[in-house]
Amino acid sequence: MADETVICTYRVRAEEEGRFQDLLRRHSATLRRLELVTEQESLVFRGLEDGLTYVEIFTWVEGGFGRAHEHPEVLEVWEAMDPLLEEREGRPRWEFPHFEQLSLG
Repeated sequence: MADETVICTYRVRAEEEGRFQDLLRRHSATLRRLELVTEQESLVFRGLEDGLTYVEIFTWVEGGFGRAHEHPEVLEVWEAMDPLLEEREGRPRWEFPHFEQLSLG
């Protein structure tokens, strides 16, 4: 099975941006320390339109996705993030579509 890349979208409450950034740093460090993601640094983007939106892109190692959903340290970070986010324009607080990389050559 190929590694899966996830593109996380977080719709952050404006008054919670600082707390959210701290948790996002902790999220990345925790996933890496627990060896649930590849060694490649996560890409993080801050949206410039449609409210305060962050996008985080990283790649799970094989089996990392499943292990993350059972690990108390990861679950603690996710639970802390949830109240800092908001539904916006009919879209959920956060989204996590998974992708596999293709070679078109």
